[in-house]
Amino acid sequence: MAKRQNTMTVLRTEDLTGHIRRIWLGGEGFDDFQATEHTDMYVKIQFAVPDRDEPVLRTYTVRTYDQQARELAIDFVVHGDEGVAGPWAARVQPGESVTFLGPGSKYRPDPAAPWHLIVGDEAGLPAVAAAVEALPADAIAKVFIEVAGPEDEIDIAAPAGAEITWVHRGYSSFEAPDEAAGDNAPIIAAVKSAEWLDGEPHVFIHGEAQAVMKNLRPYVRKERGVSAERAGSISGYWRRGRTEDGFRAWKAEQVAINQADEEKWSKV
Repeated sequence: MAKRQNTMTVLRTEDLTGHIRRIWLGGEGFDDFQATEHTDMYVKIQFAVPDRDEPVLRTYTVRTYDQQARELAIDFVVHGDEGVAGPWAARVQPGESVTFLGPGSKYRPDPAAPWHLIVGDEAGLPAVAAAVEALPADAIAKVFIEVAGPEDEIDIAAPAGAEITWVHRGYSSFEAPDEAAGDNAPIIAAVKSAEWLDGEPHVFIHGEAQAVMKNLRPYVRKERGVSAERAGSISGYWRRGRTEDGFRAWKAEQVAINQADEEKWSKV
């Protein structure tokens, strides 16, 4: 089914850190937005690009949704003129219109799970934060978030049993060299070296595709034996050196590989 198209108005902007800007949307289009109960609720924003007849789409998580205030917020990673969405978020002003498709979603932390493993980088941070804040008061969780440095940490309202570990790579996600990204992303070692608790966790891992799909996913599914049902929300949000259009093409090629992996792991 095709996703709904919606147009909202920029209400205000807010700089959470030097690299993360929050855009608040609302207006008449808010009443047409069909929110879900999932914490990874996302939309595909349409951006006009010079010399292109059709807008380009960029996928972003809805960080907060407030029915009573009739507004929602989307967080953008901003690094100078890099990309399409970041520069737009850096210069957009209240009163401007934003058109997007969605929302889509599929994940919400199961309150019955014995514990939760929640992992992400800057791109996955909005969904990670939303998931942590949706945990019940008695939940147990291990949360790992990779950012450039301490200046990119944000406040997250977490239950007492949620242990949040901020992992600093020392570079922005756009500038990180090979020794601090991909197969060498520090988030990988942080997760693998952490204590593994008793019981099967409910897992949510989203971030750079090489780190997530080629490293953390095999660790969770194969080495730790977490079932497909409990590890269904492991996905790459982006891939180094590729636009979102290129990433979607690459991701489509990985579907068959991932399916073969699932069949192999299910037989182990």
